[in-house]
Amino acid sequence: MKINQLKAGATLSYISMGLGYVISIIYTPIMLRLLGQSEYGLYNLVASVVAYLGLLNFGFGSAYIRFYSRYKVNNDRVNIAKLNGMFLIVFSVIGFIAVLAGMVLVFYTETIFGNELTLREISTAKILMAIMVINIAFSFPNIVFNSHITANEQFIFQKVLQMVRVVANPFLVLPVLFMGYGSIGMVVVTTLLNISIEVTNALFCFRKLNMEFSFKQFDFSLMKEMTIFSSFIFINMITDQINWNIDKFILGRFHGTVAVAVYGLAAQLNTYYMSLSTAVSHVFIPRVHKMVASTDNNKELTSLFTRVGRVQFILLSMVATGLIFFGQPFINMWAGKNYNGSYPIVLLLALPVTIPLIQNIGIEIQRAKNMHKFRSWVYFFIALANVVISIPLARSYGGVGAAIGTSVSLIIGNGFIMNWYYHARVGLDMKFFWGQILKFIPSLLPPVIIGILMFSYIDLFKIQAFILSGIIYVIVFSVSIWFLGMNQYEKDLVRKPMMKILQKLKA
Repeated sequence: MKINQLKAGATLSYISMGLGYVISIIYTPIMLRLLGQSEYGLYNLVASVVAYLGLLNFGFGSAYIRFYSRYKVNNDRVNIAKLNGMFLIVFSVIGFIAVLAGMVLVFYTETIFGNELTLREISTAKILMAIMVINIAFSFPNIVFNSHITANEQFIFQKVLQMVRVVANPFLVLPVLFMGYGSIGMVVVTTLLNISIEVTNALFCFRKLNMEFSFKQFDFSLMKEMTIFSSFIFINMITDQINWNIDKFILGRFHGTVAVAVYGLAAQLNTYYMSLSTAVSHVFIPRVHKMVASTDNNKELTSLFTRVGRVQFILLSMVATGLIFFGQPFINMWAGKNYNGSYPIVLLLALPVTIPLIQNIGIEIQRAKNMHKFRSWVYFFIALANVVISIPLARSYGGVGAAIGTSVSLIIGNGFIMNWYYHARVGLDMKFFWGQILKFIPSLLPPVIIGILMFSYIDLFKIQAFILSGIIYVIVFSVSIWFLGMNQYEKDLVRKPMMKILQKLKA
């Protein structure tokens, strides 16, 4: 059943993403035009600031799965109940602190955003910030329930609920935008939907998983151990917030909301790109912790690390190369000419992040081994360097300059330092890993050659030519990767589900 949950979870993740991409292709251009470039930039700017309140969870969500797995192996229901109670108390307190911190942000909105915003934008920003704070405050207690669902490998429920959110959000938001309520209406609807999802998670835990809570004898020794473990995850969270949100804030301070809008669209596309990877690795989190808790066999962990990384690379390499050849005309037709500047930014963000994306199962291996301290400090100092580099670059070159700072930090941190650490300290065989990844190079040559020819000789800004060229490119890539790149395990991941579908259709 657990294997089925893993496969179904990964499959549903991609179905959900596929739906999300299709809906986004239709929804985003309508939303951009209804909001206008300035208000869309304002929305991104406020969201980037409020996102820092997410740091208040201090990485405890990741700690839950580690400590839950420890008790689950021994079927220790008493300590699991205590763990649940302790986490619910902690996250409820954090939610309350988030509200207080949010009130401070609302009160000092003018100081935070500087002089580039108009009085009307400042007024709207205050309202947006207040609503977003409520949203994030309610999300903290839900971390306990969501983590419990993940720890129990209930991926089918989790991914179906995710699909509901993906589909429901634009259908609820668009009528509000058409009625003229703008970004404020959009954020109100999103908040109500998120709260509904969070309540559903809680009900599932109580009714289906029989989740138990014990609020007696608060375990301070466990809390101390958990805090030490989570402190380095917290540092890593700070790093992520700096890398993915600080650029918008810098641009807002120096160039205003339009520059934030252009960067924000590129960041949104980069988020879609990143989700292709995390959808696969997410379902392996409980398995990694169980493997480490039971055997801690580095050979088996390297095998899993490489197997998942190759699957992630197949998906990401198709999207990354396609983005290079088709990204500019796509953005032009999809979002409008005002967003042409997003193309170089999304390339600067997406291409370097490919390295950590095909290795993100390694993050959980580090956490399971309690060896994530080094990564956290490395990323923290590189993120600080990112800020130092990005400020002058952003002032001089706008969004492209800000993206260069982020790109350099990703290449240094993930491309060099972390790969050395995985090999030399964590015990993963990175020579074997990269040897397996580099085997894909011959299979990438045919689609890259086709892409260069299309880019050079076809007017991809015409929609018919764009669609036809895109279809041909995907076909060439798929055929090439199948015959020249994929091994038997990867082919079976495609072939076996297809055979089952065909058998059912024949039956």
